[in-house]
Amino acid sequence: GATTPFVMMQTISSLYRVPHCLYHTKAVYTNNPYAGSFRGYGNLQATFAVEQHMDMMAEAVGMDPLAFRLKNAQDAGEVTPQGMHFKSCGLKECLTTAAEASGFLAKTKANAAERGKPGRFKRGIGIASMLHVGGGAKIYPSDGCGTILKMDDFGSVTLITGASEIGQGSETVLAQLVCEELGLPMSAVRVVNNDTEITPWDVGVHASRTTFIAGNSAIGAARKARGKILAAAGKMADLNPDELDLRGSHIVETKSGKVVMTLAKLLRQLHFSDKAELVMTSFYYEPPSRHQDKHFKGDVSAAYAWATQVVEVEVDTDTGIVRLLKVTGAHDVGRILNRLGLEGQIEGGIVMGQGYALTEELMVENGVVRNPGFRDYKLVTAPEIPEMDVRFIETMDGEGPQGAKGVGEAPAICIAAATANAIENATGVRIMALPFTPEKVYRALHAAKEKAAA
Repeated sequence: GATTPFVMMQTISSLYRVPHCLYHTKAVYTNNPYAGSFRGYGNLQATFAVEQHMDMMAEAVGMDPLAFRLKNAQDAGEVTPQGMHFKSCGLKECLTTAAEASGFLAKTKANAAERGKPGRFKRGIGIASMLHVGGGAKIYPSDGCGTILKMDDFGSVTLITGASEIGQGSETVLAQLVCEELGLPMSAVRVVNNDTEITPWDVGVHASRTTFIAGNSAIGAARKARGKILAAAGKMADLNPDELDLRGSHIVETKSGKVVMTLAKLLRQLHFSDKAELVMTSFYYEPPSRHQDKHFKGDVSAAYAWATQVVEVEVDTDTGIVRLLKVTGAHDVGRILNRLGLEGQIEGGIVMGQGYALTEELMVENGVVRNPGFRDYKLVTAPEIPEMDVRFIETMDGEGPQGAKGVGEAPAICIAAATANAIENATGVRIMALPFTPEKVYRALHAAKEKAAA
């Protein structure tokens, strides 16, 4: 529907500095199956076009692809024609980090020099960058999330969040954020989610928003609980609450680290007094983003994620088969909260982008899907997964939870564009239709040979 061109506009106008933009979009109802969400939808299509265009323009003006991108890259503080405000931006660092780690410039020249030489297999390297929302997207008037936090007699926390866990690791990150605020081990936090009969309101799992939006909501609830606990401890111990801290499930004096009492003891005293008091808080976080107006202007996200990926391929010129050999990526994540989970998120996204680039193609004829099963709709499997080298750029976003940004969709977005540029580097042939199936690549190479011979 209309959200796909809405997302495409952001990339076309804002990945690089573009002072003037004009769009014409049209949503058409057909008898074909309607589309559902795919990691970064809208952005993959736009980035595929923009990043091939950047390579072509760089060649036209006699610049290398990296220098041309750096010359036009966004910086922190920029405001785009659409009203997107980049309070933090690590695009230039992503570009230089990924390029240096992969040896991009040297390999680009070496591969191009091998094109005209005999040999069936040709290697290529391509670069592409992306911009995506990293703090939700105010598609609706609200983009908030609610949290309820309660503590028991043993100093353990039940965190009831509106954010759903769909395998992205949000339970772990939310528990971490609460532990940081309340000085608790991870074992002391239980996360309850995915049941709307119990949990507070949340808009949904989309727009790379869960860590950012639900994370800030969880921190807000934890800070309210922290304030209650320290106020009660100060009253019981006749101390100034401002001079107390929570560490290792204990209330301690901030400067000396001297233990005042255990958290469990404090909570039992609160619960079993004649004026019982519960440590139960709630918090609703609404990001400072803006719902875009009828002209699609407005700062739609509270933060923006950036990345650069360099793809290395091998092209079999006899069969058209393209193999992904290596992906080197640099991602502006704001701040790393959980490295293992973050690496898994990036690696999974790369493989999803690989499928989009090379194998996944829905064939529809007269409104009927012709390849409804995995025999004919090809997913990437373990033997095809490339070597990966993932680097992180920490820009410490001021609004993000402990400086973090959302990156759920980012790793899938520019793989196809970088692959297209790599195929061109290997063969001298640019292909502008996805996916890069063996037949499509073979036909393009054969057509280029015929044209050259004519």
